[in-house]
Amino acid sequence: MHNVVIIGSGCAGLTAAIYAARANLKPLVLDGHEPGGQLSLTTHVENYPGFPDGIMGPELIENMRKQAQKFGTEFKAGAVTEVDLSKRPFRIIAGKETYEAKALIVAAGASARLLGLQGEKELIGHGVSTCATCDGYFFRGKPIAVVGGGDSAMEEANFLSRYASKVYLIHRRNEFRASKIMIDRAKANEKVEFTTPFVVEEIVAPQGHVEGARLRNPETKEAREITVDGVFVAIGHDPNSIVFKGKLEMDANGYLIAKHGSLTGVPGVFIAGDVQDHRYRQAVTAAGSGCMAAIDAEKFLEEHTH
Repeated sequence: MHNVVIIGSGCAGLTAAIYAARANLKPLVLDGHEPGGQLSLTTHVENYPGFPDGIMGPELIENMRKQAQKFGTEFKAGAVTEVDLSKRPFRIIAGKETYEAKALIVAAGASARLLGLQGEKELIGHGVSTCATCDGYFFRGKPIAVVGGGDSAMEEANFLSRYASKVYLIHRRNEFRASKIMIDRAKANEKVEFTTPFVVEEIVAPQGHVEGARLRNPETKEAREITVDGVFVAIGHDPNSIVFKGKLEMDANGYLIAKHGSLTGVPGVFIAGDVQDHRYRQAVTAAGSGCMAAIDAEKFLEEHTH
């Protein structure tokens, strides 16, 4: 039996663990299926306060992990496959293990969708990115591609044009899901070249970092090759919330819905980080919401000592 079980070991989960551990709650963190979360896929983080020279994503996560451990957090590997939130203590099943918790913090994060191309995952941090605000700065004066057709793709193309010499905006259709204002803004940007309808067939990286992309027009089958130093994939994120379907309130896209900070409709269950945030999705906002969840959980346990 644990006072607090935290699902997820990214920024939100680890910050929750630091606060819960310092409150003497001896939290248990279940790593989840992406240990360290999205920061462990990011190379250099320059916008986390307190690091004027930036810090590597994996190092930031490792520091948080050590800090949580120092105050008495326990860590277990494994992804959660099932939860029973119908009564307290809550039951959490991860693999062959079952855990019981008086309070639960869900900080399971969201996973960026990828294009599903061969070698794409290995190139994250070597020219492939899912986060313009994290990585745009590294492409100063270089040509890059953004793949996607929604608002976030338009936003990333505009944002990246500050740094890049040229931005190819690649989308498989001529129509976009994005709002008119965002499309107009991107079209008015002289650095952005709309490249439609094209799909990325291959990311060219003979030396282990991105040098170009092979495209194909799905209608005419015409092939085209572009020279780029980076490929930004902006086709959305999926919150890791499937095990909570029907158990916690979520929106149409599967993001969990927080009420008053980190509270959910189930007393004793708190949520933090990208699993409930499709707007900001920053390391610092995830950490902040992890802090809120831990404080809310501590208060809950004080009021429910039995």
